[in-house]
Amino acid sequence: MKVFKYRFTKLTILLIYSGIALCVAGVGINLYVVLTKNLSEAANVVYPIVQYSLTFLIPSVMLILLVSLIFSSYYSIDGKTLKISFGLIKSKYDVKEITTVMLDRTVDKLSVYLSDNTVFAVVIKEECYRDFIDALCKTNPLIEYTINSKENDIDKDDKKK
Repeated sequence: MKVFKYRFTKLTILLIYSGIALCVAGVGINLYVVLTKNLSEAANVVYPIVQYSLTFLIPSVMLILLVSLIFSSYYSIDGKTLKISFGLIKSKYDVKEITTVMLDRTVDKLSVYLSDNTVFAVVIKEECYRDFIDALCKTNPLIEYTINSKENDIDKDDKKK
């Protein structure tokens, strides 16, 4: 099984780690408030219990989502299946359904085309494009690999004139 890590931008990584820090701080502050306040002083005990439960639940869920983005975002080619994992969101595609893999050099983007006219971009390091394409083509030799380069666009512009 070949695994290719998802490539996040530096800004995205900064935002994810900032979110993780905020979630940890939120849980810590909420824990301090719960330990220092006396619930018996409240007029209605149910309200503080619901409030504190939500103030723990929301940052905890966000923490799980953000940590899963960092550690569980990848593409894997396993036998006859292309698996895409983006945090907790997972999807599978049969490699036999892939018709074309196109590398667009004008925008440095790798796209996968399926037989049902579905298209998705593959967001991995550019150094891994060749290995990803080779792994797909080994699994299904009928996959067409095309490159759209800047030179091809110049030729198209010349033909229009």
